[in-house]
Amino acid sequence: MDSAAADHFDTSRFEASRSQMASLAYRLLGSATDAEDAVQDAFLHWQAADRRRIKVPEAWLTKVTTNLCLDRLRSAQARRERTAGAWLPEPLLDGDPMLGPADTFEQRESVSLALLTLMERLSPVERAVYVLREAFSHSHAEIAEILDITESASQQHLHRARRRITAARNGGAEVDPASARRIVEEFLAAATSGRTERLVALLTDDATAVSDGAGGLATTLLRYDTPQRIAAVVRAGFKPTEAKRRLAGGTPAIHYALVNGAPAILFVLGDQVVGSTMFDIINGKIATMHGIAAPNRLARLTEAWRQHEPDAPLITQW
Repeated sequence: MDSAAADHFDTSRFEASRSQMASLAYRLLGSATDAEDAVQDAFLHWQAADRRRIKVPEAWLTKVTTNLCLDRLRSAQARRERTAGAWLPEPLLDGDPMLGPADTFEQRESVSLALLTLMERLSPVERAVYVLREAFSHSHAEIAEILDITESASQQHLHRARRRITAARNGGAEVDPASARRIVEEFLAAATSGRTERLVALLTDDATAVSDGAGGLATTLLRYDTPQRIAAVVRAGFKPTEAKRRLAGGTPAIHYALVNGAPAILFVLGDQVVGSTMFDIINGKIATMHGIAAPNRLARLTEAWRQHEPDAPLITQW
């Protein structure tokens, strides 16, 4: 095999693993943009490696990608951004290949915005062990090899990660799609009609809402922690005004969608998603809400939306 043919063959071996690496990196970083950068860095490592010595490319690339992501999570810049309260996961429209695999409940939950946000409470290594085990079903022996730790340490990190996530998650199982849509439609009807008491009734007692502000302009995240406060803020936020329409650039339609496997409403102007609200539903009520309007966080979702055949909007003109 000549050098050109060998390079083509090696590139094909890398490309065969690209989708899984991107899915892994997204779960670890919570950002599609950062995940793509990490995969590209893994490709540079692949090109520089003595590939004749790599017996199992998938395992080698998993290790490299995981550790590149850990380096990013440990960086001073990431620590500043995430501890300052200005970070939210980047939402992805259902069907985005970066969300896979999605065969089990644990795999699907591992890309929910609620869980990606909760994983910020974990150390980088705990996060890596949790993702490798829960989303990709790696054994503790494999995780130990990937992270250069012992199997016992891997088991301990997983135990701590599960405990922290379970304590904050308050349980809950997958929601029937029809029920989820009904709850979101009830929420939207209450939010746009001024029925604050109905909004409160749709929320769990410990509901939380997080937003990056109108137009995504807040310098730190806005957080609301009681049903009454959330209902008041939602009612004010969903009331259309000329100032809000100017900020949005026009009069958007409101569509129902699935984002990161969860129900969501999208504010869509032409073919541009200008705002999004994602819901985490537990036991028939809304437990968490994530409002994202920053254009850089919605870029990939917008691109997917343009290739999407949406249902009729819930509200044609907001």
